[in-house]
Amino acid sequence: MQYKDYYKIMELSRNATQDEIKRAYRKLARKYHPDVSKEKEAEAKFKELGEAYEVLKDPEKRAAYDRLGANWKAGEDFRPPPNWDEGFEFKGGGFTGGDAGIFSDFFEQLFGRAGFRPSEYGARGFHARGQDTHAKIYIDLEDSVHGSTRNISLSAPATDAQGHVQVKQRNLNIKIPKGIKPGQHIRLTGQGNPGSGSGKAGDLLLEIAFNPHPLYRVSESDIYLDLPVTPWEAALGAKIKVPTPEGNVDLKIPPNSRQGSKLRLKGRGLPAKTPGDFYVALQIALPPANTEREKAVYQKMQQELDFNPRLSLGV
Repeated sequence: MQYKDYYKIMELSRNATQDEIKRAYRKLARKYHPDVSKEKEAEAKFKELGEAYEVLKDPEKRAAYDRLGANWKAGEDFRPPPNWDEGFEFKGGGFTGGDAGIFSDFFEQLFGRAGFRPSEYGARGFHARGQDTHAKIYIDLEDSVHGSTRNISLSAPATDAQGHVQVKQRNLNIKIPKGIKPGQHIRLTGQGNPGSGSGKAGDLLLEIAFNPHPLYRVSESDIYLDLPVTPWEAALGAKIKVPTPEGNVDLKIPPNSRQGSKLRLKGRGLPAKTPGDFYVALQIALPPANTEREKAVYQKMQQELDFNPRLSLGV
C-alpha cells in the first residue's frame, strides 16, 4: 500500500488554513476536471485530488492524517504505525463506507473503519442534544480479566479563529469492566459534544482494543497460549505448570501428543456470564545439537527409532 501525500497533491503546506484548502481545491478541480482538462492523466489526478480534499477539508480526518507525521514520502510502502488511532476523539467526518472503491487503499485503511461516520445525533436546533463522540482505546488483557480503573488521554481536533486545525487534549478516569472484549464499547454519558440551548450533552463511546500480549492471543472470549514442550513431554506425557492471566495452573499433557494439539481449560478465558475458555496449543521444542554429547543423543535416536515423518507423503 502506497502512502498518499495529500498536501503535495493539493499543492499546499501542512499549516494551510481550511479556507486555503477550499481555494486550492476549486483551483485544481477546474484544472483537472476530465470534461474540460487537456492535462495528461487528468481523470486520475482529479480522482486523487478529490480524495485529498475529502481528508483535508474535514478537521477530524485531517488531524488523524497529520498524526502519521510528515516524514513519509508519496509512493512509499506504507503501513499505519501500531495504535496510531489510539485516543483520537471524533464525532464523524462524513465517510459512511458507501463510497468503497472510489478511494484508494490508503484512504480505506485509515478512514474506512466504522468509527468515521456521522453521528446518529446530527440534528441542529436551539435545544438540540449534543453529538456523540467516539474514540478507540487500547487496554491490556489483564484489564479485562480483572477489571480496572484507567486514566486515558484523548485528543480532539478543533479549528481556531485563523482556520488552522489544532488538537486539544483531555484526561479521563474510566472504569474497565471485567470481561470486556475487543470491539465492544464503554459509554460515558454526557462526555460527548455539548448540546445547544438546554439540550443535553452527547455521550462518549470508547471502542476497546487490546494491546499485543507477549504470551496470549484473544479470540472472542477465548484466550490462547502457544506452550513449548519437550519431545519427551509430548511423547511420554507430563504434568507441567502453565501460565494463565490468573496465575499458574498444573496441566496434564497426554502421552503421544502432537505438534499443534490443543488442550482446553474450561472457563479460564475472559470472564462473562458464560466465561470463555483457555486453550493451550502445544509447540514441540527441539533441543539443540551443538555439542558432541548432544549430537550423540540424536544419533542414538536415529539408530534405535523406526520413524519416518514423511510416510504419509509416500516417500
